[in-house]
Amino acid sequence: MATLGSKSKSVFYCTSCGNESSKWMGRCPACGEWNTMVEKTLETGVKRAAASSAGRVSHPQRLKEIESSAEERFSLGNSEVDRILGGGIVPGSLVLIGGEPGIGKSTLSLQIPLGCPGLRTLYVTGEESVRQVKMRADRLAPGADAAEDLLIYSETNIESIIEEAESLKPALMIVDSVQTMYTSSADSTPGSVSQVREVAASLLRFAKESGIAVILIGHITKDGYIAGPKILEHIVDVVLQFEGENRGAYRILRSIKNRFGSTAELAVFEMTGKGLRAVLNPSELLIPVHGENLSGTAVAAMLDGSRSFLFEVQALVSSAVYGTAQRSATGYDVRRLNMLLAVLEKRAGFRLSAKDVFLNMAGGLRVTDPACDLAVICAVLSSNFDFAIPADVCFAGEVGLSGEIRPVPQVERRISEAARLGFKRIYVSAFSAKGAKAPEGISVVKVGDVAALVKDLFK
Repeated sequence: MATLGSKSKSVFYCTSCGNESSKWMGRCPACGEWNTMVEKTLETGVKRAAASSAGRVSHPQRLKEIESSAEERFSLGNSEVDRILGGGIVPGSLVLIGGEPGIGKSTLSLQIPLGCPGLRTLYVTGEESVRQVKMRADRLAPGADAAEDLLIYSETNIESIIEEAESLKPALMIVDSVQTMYTSSADSTPGSVSQVREVAASLLRFAKESGIAVILIGHITKDGYIAGPKILEHIVDVVLQFEGENRGAYRILRSIKNRFGSTAELAVFEMTGKGLRAVLNPSELLIPVHGENLSGTAVAAMLDGSRSFLFEVQALVSSAVYGTAQRSATGYDVRRLNMLLAVLEKRAGFRLSAKDVFLNMAGGLRVTDPACDLAVICAVLSSNFDFAIPADVCFAGEVGLSGEIRPVPQVERRISEAARLGFKRIYVSAFSAKGAKAPEGISVVKVGDVAALVKDLFK
């Protein structure tokens, strides 16, 4: 490319969010952080030739003249990862996998090439030495020596990494992690806003020009967001994020952005001594594993994305030891729990203000589906009455502020999943769409409000 008439000027950008300004400010107007503005010199007035880096001339095309064809994909040797990507990974795509430390990002990224021996992979590690990667590979797959197509490269300079990848020409390149990489063109430390932005842009150009699929491992902040500038998530084609407690056994890989498939997909994994194991049927692991006649439990039929599964809600209600009643929820929004308790007191007459209420979602899951409201209320009342809900009963309904039970989307899929797992009765909203036929072996009970539910269930 030809460069003509260049001159430089100084701008100030925020190291926290990447916001740019023409002058220095003590507080960033975008994110509100103090003393994060630093100066950077930019080249302006640059005129470039029309030819791209690949030597092709770029010009506008009519939409009807552009050839349309389905994106070719290749398998990563993991059925759950292939499914969440939309049927495999697209050559030349840029995939970002984020999550908390120790949740399984590096484990999954190494399991992919180990489980697909014929896939030529360049694994770039900026956090570990090659010996550490070899130790982890021996733990995940004792026969890892047979993976002759897996190449390990310990490097953090992105120019050296791209040069090596162009020479080796792998089908897949994994970079662990993007926050440890740096480019010589940016004068800042690795992990800073400018470095993450420039590294991601360099990898994007490399992936699109070479046709090599790239998987990036990314860190997250304490608030649960991908660390670095927001532009990182805009640059990549796919964003996958791990969810779940590090101390729990289950991990959820959720699709947040996908240019080649649906974002209404998730994959469930179980962390074992030999890495992450795909859980093909989460409901069988999350439904009750204890005996009958145990109060304070209820089963919810949840839909996350396009996947339906059932899990157990556990509640404990006891007299408040201290003056103020405690409210605690694990895997559930405590503010929504307080709202449901207020509905029970105002609309149904249950005095729970002087009692401690503890709520837990089985399996360490974090639940946001409003359809779990009905199961939460039933678990709380079951513990309060010390009345055991039958083990073959489940619930799917949202509770409104007036005490009404509101319908939830795709209730037919929830009912079908409950019937497949052997449940005999499911409570849903009386306002659900009519005409859907329930599968054989399960009875659908429609209730309009909390009072009707209590009268029918706790009789």
